[in-house]
This record gives sequence, structure tokens and C-alpha cells, in this order.
Amino acid sequence: MYKINFNEPIHIHFIGIGGISMSGFAELLHTAGFTISGSDSKKSKITEHLEAKGITILYGQKASNITPDIDLVVYTAAIHEDNPEMQAVLQHNIPRMDRAEMVGQVMLNYQNAIAISGTHGKTTTTSMLSQIFLEGNLDPTISVGGILKAIHGNIRIGNSENFLIEACEYTNSFLKFNPKYSIILNIEEDHLDFFKDINDIRHSFHLFAKRLPDDGVLFINGEIENYEEITKDLACKVVTYGIDNGNPTAYTYSATNITFNEDGYGEYDLLHNGSFVDHITLGVVGIHNVSNSLPVIGLSIEQNIPMEAIKKGLTIFHGTERRFEYKGEVAGITIIDDYAHHPTEIKATLEAAKRYPHKSTWCVFQPHTYTRTKAFLKEFAEALTLADKIVLTDIYAAREVNTGEISARDLQAELQKLGKEVYYFPAFDEIENFLLQNCTNGDLLITMGAGDVVSIGESLLGK
Repeated sequence: MYKINFNEPIHIHFIGIGGISMSGFAELLHTAGFTISGSDSKKSKITEHLEAKGITILYGQKASNITPDIDLVVYTAAIHEDNPEMQAVLQHNIPRMDRAEMVGQVMLNYQNAIAISGTHGKTTTTSMLSQIFLEGNLDPTISVGGILKAIHGNIRIGNSENFLIEACEYTNSFLKFNPKYSIILNIEEDHLDFFKDINDIRHSFHLFAKRLPDDGVLFINGEIENYEEITKDLACKVVTYGIDNGNPTAYTYSATNITFNEDGYGEYDLLHNGSFVDHITLGVVGIHNVSNSLPVIGLSIEQNIPMEAIKKGLTIFHGTERRFEYKGEVAGITIIDDYAHHPTEIKATLEAAKRYPHKSTWCVFQPHTYTRTKAFLKEFAEALTLADKIVLTDIYAAREVNTGEISARDLQAELQKLGKEVYYFPAFDEIENFLLQNCTNGDLLITMGAGDVVSIGESLLGK
């Protein structure tokens, strides 16, 4: 296995450099003195930002992009051996590693590497923790899977031993990470195009937890079913958290006396081993974010961050892009955008919306990938019933090919069985026209999904 020597910078070429994670690490290594180049299929704001930093970007993936001066190639999971650049890498016998391996090696350079994992909530929780570390003047390096306003992007390069990153379970990439502290937010069925079943997923999270060193700390949601299976045979310290279930000592950290203000933001009393610590006020909506804040507080306390800095960080954190993000208003209609693309996420978002001031809730949902839509068809329908009215787009294929086995009309049929008012349109402009004709003053319109559905709300707002 090739090892990067961070004391001897080399020329690293990134295939797929325009991705949210790849771009961040390309910038980090560039700042550390490495010569960085990369390729991507098309120009974007991300690639333009990298070019402005002095990084060479090549558009279109061609064998000629692989030059003799390249010492190492880093590639994403989407790049296969039939890719023209990868063919050239193999032909010239240039060392290579995937993105996850590269990230794992970077983490070894930080004494306090912190990885936030879970089926849902990684971006928000990483961002929430980042806000507190910034408020506590810990000068962290941050890699987040979304745009965090506090750092004006998805990467922040600090000058301390603190490194914060999301740890995604898809393709078991997080099993190449090397954290000292980890958070496991939840474990549910997802990515069934890779994992066999929930037991396979739980096994991977167990292996992820075992990557912690003996002096490391795992913060795990105690509400995860049989969470002890995940924490068995761990040498590190284990800290649990959860919403108060009537037993104040059930978890190390818990939230009780939970209320929501007029903006839908949560407030609660924080308990540590059943004892009152402080009253917490959040700047984000939903009971799911009350839960997400608990390991963030626990880990911040572990890092000796003053409680006042923790509380201020939580209050001023108002989420990241595409996580219940307020986009604007048009004709008295409030437009929110959310990345939710799993039934549990949809339910959490729509539950949070109930506490947001509005008349009727419209949800424009774009299903993400055929395998996920097929696997959770009934669960998607059940979750979407929390909206008053639903509009469906075609399925966003992402990395998949349409085999004709599943379509948005199948989801429409399931929702109709449940008695919901649901519409389907194949084209975004049809959806926009329909919404303009049918949404009324005071309604809440949520565009939802991990694809490009966000453009519908932005088009309505004239952006």
C-alpha cells in the first residue's frame, strides 16, 4: 500500500476533482505544499474555485491527462478501470489510491481526528460541531459534505491538531478512516445496492467503531436497537446519548423538557448521567436535531470547550445548504429546500415543518436512485403522507441505469392508496407552472431530494 509522506510533497492528480469531498482535500493538500492537478467532466463553481487557488483543472477525462510528472493518482468510487485516465495510470504503473484511503492517511496527521457517521444527519452534525469548535477558537480543519456558511464552503484548513469530517458508510469507505473520536448517529437500511441487508450495515458500523484506538472515544445513539452489538469488544471509552425516555440515567447525555419556539427551533434541558447541566437553545428545527446536538455537546465537553462557547455555537448555527434551508418567498409562499432522500429523513423534515408557521405544506419530492425507490417504496409513501399535498418528479438516476422496474408513478399509486393528494409531472417547468397556479399565500413549499430538485424552488424565486 502506497503511503503519502506529508514531509515530502509530491504531485497528486485527482480524477473527479470537482466532487464536494475530492475538491476539499485537493485544496487541503495544495495548501500543504503538494502539486495538485485534477480532471472533471465539466466546469463548475467548485472547479473554478480550485483554479483560482492555482490548481490545474483539465475538463474531460482523457488518457493524455496522465503525464509522467504525476507521482500519485487519487480517484473516486465512480471511476472504474475502463476510464481512459485510469487505463493510462495502469499502463504507466503510477501509484493510485481511492478517495477514502487518501482521507484516512490525511487523518493520521492530526491528533484529534473526529469522524461523524450514521445513515442520516452527518452533514448537519459535522457542521454543528464545526460551529462550536470555531466558537471555542480551536482552529479546526473541517471537511463537510455540504456548504457551511461559517466557513464559506465545504473545507476549512486550520492550524491545529483538530480535524472534523463526515464518515460515509457507502462502499465501506469509512473503514479506511483513522479517527480518535467518532460519533454514530443512527444505523438504518440504506445503500442496498451495496449492502446485503441491515445486518451487513450494522457489521460495517461495528468495524468502524473498532477502528478507534484504546484512548479514543465513541459517542453512540443509545436509541439504536441493540446498540451494544456495535460497542461490544471495544477498548475505547463509549458514551451514549438519547432523548429522555423516562429513565434519566439511561444515557450518558440526554435531553428532557423539550419544547419548540415559534421558528420551530428546539430547546431542552441537558442531562449528564441524569443530572441537570444547562438549558440548551438550538438554531435549527426538528426533534432530530435535538438528538444530533447531544453527541456534539458531549464531544465538545470532552475537548474542554467552555459551556458558554458550546451554547453560543448551537444558537448561531442555522444549518447548511440543502438542510431545511430557507430559500425565499414568492407571492406569500415560503420556499424551503431539503436534501432528504430516505424515508426516515423525509419523516424528520416533514415533522419539523409542522412546527414551522404555514397553512398547507406542499412537498415536491424527487426520488433518488431506482434501487432505493424500489426497496423503500411503501416507506417513502408513508413518510410523504405527512405533507398535505405532494408533487413527484421522475426518479433521479445518479449512478444507476433505468431498468424499467420502478418509476415515480409507482410511488404516486402508493400515495393514492393512502388517500393523499398527489401529482406527477415529468418536466420541471410543468411542476413550476402547476405550483404557481395552485400554491396560495401562507403555504409552505418544500423541494426535497438529493438530486437537482432544488432548481424548481430557485426558478420560482427567479434565481
